[in-house]
Amino acid sequence: MTTAPVGRAATARRLGAGVAWALLIGVLVLIWPSSLGGCTTLTVITGHSMEPTLQPGDFAVLRCGEPTVGDVIAYRPFPQERSLVIHRITGGDGASGWHLQGDNNEFVDPFYPVQSQVQGIMLVSVPKIGTVLGALGLPWVWGSAFLAAAALLWFRTRARKPESASEPQAADIESGDDTVAELDELLDAVEA
Repeated sequence: MTTAPVGRAATARRLGAGVAWALLIGVLVLIWPSSLGGCTTLTVITGHSMEPTLQPGDFAVLRCGEPTVGDVIAYRPFPQERSLVIHRITGGDGASGWHLQGDNNEFVDPFYPVQSQVQGIMLVSVPKIGTVLGALGLPWVWGSAFLAAAALLWFRTRARKPESASEPQAADIESGDDTVAELDELLDAVEA
């Protein structure tokens, strides 16, 4: 009978869709930004204070948690501003304030952020990808992409229209019943 394979195929599709949705939700939970109530902060390194560990243009992924001495954290020295400082913890604690220092600095930070000022602990950094991501925010990049897309659409539209194309005649169109049956067969073949 043909119902068993179709039933198994439908079950497999549903299971696959369920797994895909679960993965998508899991990824969203992991990367949901802290600015929207999540636990992830993504930032691009702009200074030299953490060289050689972090270089300007590196992309850092930070997650909330309880840092310890030796962790690289991001904090806001001035809560009303958006700027972040990313340095290594050299001492202190989250209650009285962390002592921090950039790997490339010879001095300890003048700020002692408490746990509420810590935006996250660095999990990973990706070298130079921040430079590419930063370029995506430039207006000329978006303008160029828009012009390229418009040109591609224009050329594709022109290539599809043959000079001697005419409208289909009524005799060229098959009867509705035959067309529906053919489409059903085609869909069944694609789903299998």
